[in-house]
Amino acid sequence: MASAATLATLFSPCGGSPTSPSGMASMLGVLSGRFTGSGVQVSVAGSALADVGGAALVESTAGVFLLARTSASAFSAVDAICSHESCTVTGADGATYVCPCHGSRYSRSGQVVAGPAKASLRQFPTAFTDGVVTIAL
Repeated sequence: MASAATLATLFSPCGGSPTSPSGMASMLGVLSGRFTGSGVQVSVAGSALADVGGAALVESTAGVFLLARTSASAFSAVDAICSHESCTVTGADGATYVCPCHGSRYSRSGQVVAGPAKASLRQFPTAFTDGVVTIAL
């Protein structure tokens, strides 16, 4: 008969897998984006994006994005869907995005830092005006 610990390992999403996330990632704050037809608009006021270095997960009807403030007037936006097995990337460890499913790590520009993912996340152009970031689609 299997022990409770064995059963927990068998039924946990990634428990015991050699590709499980190895470091502790902080969950990103979630912001709502407004789809405009040609882009997604996000207000930065009162969010982690108000400060340089801040990042957030943006949810919209057009998709899910990882948005980071790289300078006073610049932002980077990448697809939040992991290229490994299509999990939503929801965490960050410093300036690195971390997928909660198997631990793939990406730079703020979407480049793979550590696998198992092999493909980068898609980048999107951004514009910043009057406290609102527009992610161009």
